[in-house]
Amino acid sequence: MSIPSPDLSGRTPVHTHHVDGFGDVRLVPVDPDADLDLLYAWVSEERAAFWGMTGHTREQVHETYTFLDSLATHHAFLAVLGGRPAALFQTYEPEADPLGECYDVRPGDYGVHLLIGPAHGGRPVTNFSNGLIVALIDYILTDPGRRRIVVEPDARNAKAIERLRRVGFVLGPEIDKPEKRARLAFLERADAEAAVKAVSHR
Repeated sequence: MSIPSPDLSGRTPVHTHHVDGFGDVRLVPVDPDADLDLLYAWVSEERAAFWGMTGHTREQVHETYTFLDSLATHHAFLAVLGGRPAALFQTYEPEADPLGECYDVRPGDYGVHLLIGPAHGGRPVTNFSNGLIVALIDYILTDPGRRRIVVEPDARNAKAIERLRRVGFVLGPEIDKPEKRARLAFLERADAEAAVKAVSHR
């Protein structure tokens, strides 16, 4: 099945990062209306089961991203590679999110969710994933107040957890959220800067 791709040519990126041997990754804000076909196709696929929206209707997906778009503490972006969307990237301030009730939030903590789309041009999955993750980390680092990146993938999602470990995240405890049992992981700013340098300039 062909996944629809919105026209992103006129959308101004909030950040662009070059990864040697990988390409330029542009980060553009999600438009809940224009991007709905893509969003629904991605989150409803079985491969996205750990994203937690496989049972959502198109209307529910639209409502979710319209609500996110209205918040000052939560944001959604598409990572664009070669003119095509490559990943869905969401950021949030933990103290303004239910996650903040599950662990001791530190000043400068910044939460992220990442759903990687299908690889472009047959690139090896490892390079594709790491290149995208590092480009997104580089965006987070543009704000000096962000001191630690926080993620909480489903505890059963061994593939995502291993991907985070490869980038440099340190695993924390498992926590119980209403929708899932999650595994906390953290990336300190200094380690994030080192990861960006290592992957971007091999």
